[in-house]
Amino acid sequence: MTVLEITDAGHVRTIRLNRPEKKNALSSELAWSVIAAVEEASREDDVWVLAITGSGDSFCSGLDLSGAGPDASPLTPQSQFLDDVSWVGRFPLVLRQVCDKPIVAGVNGVAAGAGMSLAMACDIRLGAASLRFIAGYPRIGGSPDGGLTWTLPQAIGYEQSMRFLLENRTVGAEEALRMGLVGEIVEDDAFDARLSEYCAFLAERSPITARLTKRTLGRATTNLDLEAHVRYELSSIAKAFSSNDAKEARQAFFDKRSPTFEGH
Repeated sequence: MTVLEITDAGHVRTIRLNRPEKKNALSSELAWSVIAAVEEASREDDVWVLAITGSGDSFCSGLDLSGAGPDASPLTPQSQFLDDVSWVGRFPLVLRQVCDKPIVAGVNGVAAGAGMSLAMACDIRLGAASLRFIAGYPRIGGSPDGGLTWTLPQAIGYEQSMRFLLENRTVGAEEALRMGLVGEIVEDDAFDARLSEYCAFLAERSPITARLTKRTLGRATTNLDLEAHVRYELSSIAKAFSSNDAKEARQAFFDKRSPTFEGH
């Protein structure tokens, strides 16, 4: 079974994460496949709008904590050795900057950790009634990555972002709509049809108009060096994960207990 399903309908390309038995948790293969699929779509003139969604009852439950599987990086060994962005840093870079076509996240269930970062890196989000956004990072002793420290405040503001992340909030559909994490909520049984309908509606616009709109909005809302920022995110999460507190957090996660932190 392929970890990614790609289908075309008119000028809309749908990219569907396909590890339902793992709640679409990100293995190395799945994460790099998403990046490659968006990059490929960005080069194809017949693709005007992209949708990213999940199979089964989940959008993406974040990094697969049981193991990322074999390394699937498309980089050469030398380039991979020199690379300090990896797939998670490429989510915002590729979805917001490399691809100048509208990308709609169809958040059909849980979106946690890096899975939430993927959803927030999209331009527009439709949510199913059963969706859940989960910060995830504090539970395993990590700070945010995947561009979330940039995309989340854009959507909901600074204080709401701090609260959501540090409180390790779980946010359901109606609260997500009120906060601005999604722009629309759809009942589960109508979700796939509405996602297809909405993306087809966007594809009625001139692709040149859509691409230039995304470019100009992107420039207006990016007053930082995004690549440098995702590098800073990755440096921060590396420090967080190397702490004893983070090791305790991950062990407590697997033990299904509350962690005991000591501040080092």
